[in-house]
Amino acid sequence: MPSPAALLAWYDRNRRRMPWRTLPGETPDPYRVWLSEIMLQQTTVTAVIPYFERFLTLFPTVETLAAADETRVMAAWAGLGYYARARNLHACAREIANLGGKFPTDIETLRALPGIGPYTANAVAAIAFNQPVIPVDGNVERIAARLFAIETPLPAARPALAKAAATLNHTPESHHRAADFAQALFDLGATICTPRPLCALCPWSPHCAAHRAGIADQLPRRAPKKTRPTRHGAHFWLQDSSGQVLLRRRPPSGLLGGMTELPGTDWRATPFPAQEAHRLAPMPAAWRHRGKVHHVFTHFELHLDVYAATVPAIAATGFLRPAAALHGEALPSVMRKCVAVARQEPA
Repeated sequence: MPSPAALLAWYDRNRRRMPWRTLPGETPDPYRVWLSEIMLQQTTVTAVIPYFERFLTLFPTVETLAAADETRVMAAWAGLGYYARARNLHACAREIANLGGKFPTDIETLRALPGIGPYTANAVAAIAFNQPVIPVDGNVERIAARLFAIETPLPAARPALAKAAATLNHTPESHHRAADFAQALFDLGATICTPRPLCALCPWSPHCAAHRAGIADQLPRRAPKKTRPTRHGAHFWLQDSSGQVLLRRRPPSGLLGGMTELPGTDWRATPFPAQEAHRLAPMPAAWRHRGKVHHVFTHFELHLDVYAATVPAIAATGFLRPAAALHGEALPSVMRKCVAVARQEPA
């Protein structure tokens, strides 16, 4: 069995510095732990850091986040993707505020909060409250697959990997340092037990079944990926003579729910010929094709044609914003690409 003491000793020498982590001896702030874990879902540490720091500037406490207007929260999140996380983040902050601003310490109560699933509940419990539970993310799955040579492909292997990972924290020292142990696993997976493992540097390599068998770089195995379907659409940059641009809000639920977008067509399996796109534009105008946008979502690829026109006055459904002030809008990444193409700016 791998030694928790060896991992903790490695972590003490090699821990990563990140703005949501405490230094040895400091008490973790549950708000910062929770915020970072929500942001890190499906997103890299490098991408998250500036968003995390900006969020703390705008919403320094869970109470200020709870009291904020949802549009302001979504605008601060814009660009991070997976926008249901932002809506759940705001809803969760409101529930925490109703509890007096105190995060629950037990896992089941944490899991009952909006946007908190098994992984996030374990991560907050372990890191913020030093509970000896193992948050199983992709890094920890990879470590467990290799330590125990679990060759069942993902995603079918996930229950076995979680069960194996739960056995790693098995000593009084690792229970006493549960927060450090969880973060040590994250750091080991992010820096050593990577998709291309650096086994010579790993404190657990003597106990790793996959390393002994020479198959560490082959695990975890994955089922063949399904081909993503392709969808098509058209979006329209409509500007009036005073420099105002027409925008609209997407429905509150569903993909990119509640986010701001340029008016456009539905997204469908076949492209929109220019004549059809013009008929579906927000109003008649001398529409010019400015370019194309390609964007990859989790379950499909999207190809958009972007059209632009300038009119004396805008008479169409939506709302107007100055073209020079769109940075304050909750534009998702795909719409920022459309804006860049419409304005002929680098994406």
